This record gives sequence, C-alpha cells and structure tokens, in this order.
Amino acid sequence: MKIWAISNQKGGVGKTTTVVTLGGLLNNWGFRVLLVDLDPHGSLSSYFGLNPDELDKSVYNLFHNASQKKTVAPETYIVKTRFDGLSVLPASTAIATLDRQVAAIGGMGLVVSSALKKVADQYDYVLIDSPPMLGVLMINALAACDQLIMPVLSEFLAIKGLERMLRTIDMVYHARKTKPRCTIVPTMFDKRTKAARDSMLSLRTQYQGLVWDSFIPVDTKVREASLAGTPLSLFVKKSKAVDAYAELLEVLLHENQRLQTQQSALSS
Repeated sequence: MKIWAISNQKGGVGKTTTVVTLGGLLNNWGFRVLLVDLDPHGSLSSYFGLNPDELDKSVYNLFHNASQKKTVAPETYIVKTRFDGLSVLPASTAIATLDRQVAAIGGMGLVVSSALKKVADQYDYVLIDSPPMLGVLMINALAACDQLIMPVLSEFLAIKGLERMLRTIDMVYHARKTKPRCTIVPTMFDKRTKAARDSMLSLRTQYQGLVWDSFIPVDTKVREASLAGTPLSLFVKKSKAVDAYAELLEVLLHENQRLQTQQSALSS
C-alpha cells in the first residue's frame, strides 16, 4: 500500500480537487483506493455527500481512541462511496479541536500512520487531504506518507507560501532518515495571462527539480464534477484537467516504481 499526502499551508490551491481526481483515476485504473480527510473544513467528506457537522464516526475517533488508549479497528470509521473500490475516511468538524485536546499527549503524530498499517492489505493507495495549517493533523499526514504532493497556484503570494511549507517539511522530517519524494504541482494555470506565465517561470526557477514538468489547467468541468459529487475522471472521460491529472499520475507511478526497484536492488 502506497500513501500519498496532498498538502500545502495555503488554502484554495486545489488540494481536495487533486485528492479526488487522482483517487478517481487510480480507481479507474483498477486500484483499491482510500481517501483520508484530515482537513477540519471537511471538503473531501462533503464532496461525497457526507456532512462533517453530523458525523458520529470519523477520523476524529481515531485520535480520541488513541488518547484514551482504546483499540478500535479503523474500518469502523471508513465509509464506502457509491463508486466500487473507492472509500473515504471522513472528517468531522470536531477535529478542529484536536490540537487543544491532545497537545500534551505523546505519540499523537503517528495516529493515522498506525491506523493505516492495520488496513494495509485492503487498499493499494491511500490519498490524504491535509489541512492548510501546521498542527497535529498535518504532522500526521506528513508522517504517514511515502509521496508528498504540493499543489500551488501560479501566483506570487502562493509561491511565497511554499517557503513556509518547505520549512515545515524540513522540521517534521528532521528526525527521519529519509524524506518522502516531494512533487510540486502547479494548479489552475491560465496560460493566457502574463502574470501566470511569469509566476510559473519563477516557480520553476526557484524550486528547480521539485516542480512537475507540466501543469493542471483551469477547467470548468472541475466545478461541475464537484457539484455532482463525482470524481472528475468518472464525471467526464476527457477534459483538459482529466488529461493533465492522468499525465501527472503516470509520472508519479513511474517514479514510485523506479524508486521501489532501486531500493529493492540496494537491499538485495
């Protein structure tokens, strides 16, 4: 099972869209997929018709159980969607209070990682929608993942925000021997505007080697798919954004396979 975290310390950059679209594509391609909502806004949960204000069983329960030293199977809180092979571990608004509740309790940074290990044989890929702020939820996302995907808008302020996110990554992984692979993904790019083109050039120059070679374009089908509660690739077979996300996914899968082969060769 591979775990990918989609994260950025800035909201509105396309994190949830990236989680849902990549998850839908993986599902299309025959993989068993679990989407994990760690954002107190609960956008991922809402996408699939779940109300974060009314959920009794959610990712919040994982943290509550851990703080109380209770052992409950993670499957208890996972919801199957209407799309076969695609499930969601939803968020309730209660997770917004976690930093205050569990700040003094040790081991809270590995709650999600520990839970996912228990369902490792049930899914091929786990995609985590992380919150736009540093705290116990983001730390859990970063601690659990093999691959970090960072969506970013092609605009000056969004690019400046990457500096803060990369400092956070260095801090979280300071104690680890290896960091997960990090890929910066330009999103909602409009090549017609000079500001977007200039920002893209700055992004590629400043973060050379981390930025994906292509971009996710502006596409009205993304909003339509969201309103329908359907992953974009399942809502429409072909669109500018679907094609771009499919290209991104192929790159991610290829790179992960290359690294896995490399690691196997080193350990043999």
